[in-house]
Amino acid sequence: MTAPTAPGAGTALIRTNTDAPTERTGRRWDRYGLTLLLIVTAVAYLWGLDRAGWSNAFYSAAVQAGTESWKAFLFGSSDAANSITVDKPPAFLWVMEISTRIFGFNTWAILVPEALMGVATVAVVHLTVRPRFGTVAGLLAGAIVATTPVAALMFRFDNPDALLMLLLAVATWATLKAVDDGRVRWLVLTGACIGFGFLTKQLAAMLVVPPLALTYLIAGPPRLGKRILHLLAAGGAMVAAAGWWIALAEFWPASDRPYFGGSQNNSILELTLGYNGLGRLSGKESGSVVPGGGSGTGGGMWGETGLTRMWQHGQASQIAWLLGVALIALVVVLVLCGRAPRTDARRATAIAWGGWLLVTGLTFSLMAGIFHSYYTVALAPAIGALVGAGAASAWRARDRRWVRGAAAIAVAVAGWQAWSILSDVPDWNPWLRWVIATCAVVATATLLASLVPTFAPGARPPGLRRAAATGTLLAALVAGLAGPLAYTVVTLQNPAQGSIPSAGPSSGFGPGGLGRGGFGPGGAGAHGRHGGHGSFTPGMGRGSRTVGDAEMPVGIAPGRGMRGGMGGMFGGGTVSESLKETLLENADAYTWVAATVGANQAATYQLATLKSVMPIGGYNGTDPSPTLQQFQGYVKQGRIHYFVVAGGPFGGSSEGTATSITSWVEQNYAEVTIDGTTMYDLTQPN
Repeated sequence: MTAPTAPGAGTALIRTNTDAPTERTGRRWDRYGLTLLLIVTAVAYLWGLDRAGWSNAFYSAAVQAGTESWKAFLFGSSDAANSITVDKPPAFLWVMEISTRIFGFNTWAILVPEALMGVATVAVVHLTVRPRFGTVAGLLAGAIVATTPVAALMFRFDNPDALLMLLLAVATWATLKAVDDGRVRWLVLTGACIGFGFLTKQLAAMLVVPPLALTYLIAGPPRLGKRILHLLAAGGAMVAAAGWWIALAEFWPASDRPYFGGSQNNSILELTLGYNGLGRLSGKESGSVVPGGGSGTGGGMWGETGLTRMWQHGQASQIAWLLGVALIALVVVLVLCGRAPRTDARRATAIAWGGWLLVTGLTFSLMAGIFHSYYTVALAPAIGALVGAGAASAWRARDRRWVRGAAAIAVAVAGWQAWSILSDVPDWNPWLRWVIATCAVVATATLLASLVPTFAPGARPPGLRRAAATGTLLAALVAGLAGPLAYTVVTLQNPAQGSIPSAGPSSGFGPGGLGRGGFGPGGAGAHGRHGGHGSFTPGMGRGSRTVGDAEMPVGIAPGRGMRGGMGGMFGGGTVSESLKETLLENADAYTWVAATVGANQAATYQLATLKSVMPIGGYNGTDPSPTLQQFQGYVKQGRIHYFVVAGGPFGGSSEGTATSITSWVEQNYAEVTIDGTTMYDLTQPN
């Protein structure tokens, strides 16, 4: 006899057999699509990396030091002789230093890991969105991250941001995996990634902690008490991942390690809570010479602090193209998930990425301390994920009038933002903003027209026919993506250098950093209507005074520290062959072939000679390292050959270390001038 068939079993079997090829086709398309996206991103990010030179010479010099000395590797020293560290923990340097130890010290070995971390970040963002919103949503999210101008900039640069973005993206992916199955191991991975992120850029990594904790607290499958215990386990993993190095740094004898750059008391905890921590929020950063935000009409170098900061001139072209759209997408997804179960994965994804965007964006907007426009790369993964998720959700719910209304607002916002940004560079490809504006108007008008009710007998209900919907979608994509894509292409064409880079048709400070080339028809190096990205006239804030028409840090007299002709704290310059030969003369007899004020200046000489150069005062020239007495001791022991006069402004008080050392050297040693660079031979006293 044949066993009876349960009701509905045959139907289920037929449905499974029918859907299987479709599911396999979908998975295959997802793999092909993701593979293509990652290949294109990798080629774009890796192409022409050798033209970037040393990118940020400050960090490239530290990589060179870590390639020569394991102690410099461990602490992140600026020079292999371990006089002082960079102003960040060393985790991001470790990746580049391992690469250079394997492949040799060169531009490719430094920057290829950064580019690959960018490709990995794109993949991780895709993997957080695709399982919950579909293949198209995941691909769109990854593509938006890859073509965000500031992301294309920083994933080809040797700053800490590439590793930080990858770690935080993985932390978000792991949190959402924990929401899927409730396993604590995913939260342990989340905590470990954030802890290692702390060793990359300190408190910047902590900005994602509140939204990720809230996501699991709301949507985690276990009961509330167990969810809290899981979060405590994540906190323990975070402390362990960062705490081992912090403890090592604090308890290692100060006499046997480099000075912690950026601190005033040689303490990594002070650096964490001060210059790189709460000082960034309050603006009270000991040792800083450049203000970040401001109040009143004056503002700071990078925009007025306030809720509109991300849309101001300096930041908008880097990140704001789809920022407004991401906020609208967040609302759309949350509303569409309104009655879903507590553990709904789509809502959890929106909370995680939306919280990332809101917490990080508000912090950047309101911080009164040092702020650079390239920090906004921290918003790129969240914007990409939210726009991808929101676009897919809106497309599936396009029969709802309010969804089409929200889409119309989003397209209009994207078009207006692109028009505003491109209007700041009116001579750079002016056709582009008109194409974007036309597409935005057409898509917005079509969406708004679909909202008008029709009362004629037999008329089609309000909505969009499929052909019209597809055309509207394509126009909306052009309106939202053409602008950032163009800025990304020109960023890839002209790699940035210097300490403060920016993306788009013009760049930041440093050699080769001003005035990018154009893109497409018409396009060469434009300057904005606000005076151009290339202009730089900062007020130096507290501790400054006016000398003629320039404002300079207190303690640097006119002419002093300005004779080197080699840039300043925002970037070095080039070293002539005769100067290089002079520095290398009998170089092995000295611990440092030279000393100079400021780490950027020192980095230029160090990269030219591949010998240790002491950066007096660290990055800003304001750290009390070495003291005058220590410097005098090094000179007496014959450990430093030359003192090179700094070629740019450095801060500190009139009694500061850099000023005292400079005065003592000028009074006691013979001056030498080579190719316009003023030096003092510390083996030849007056």
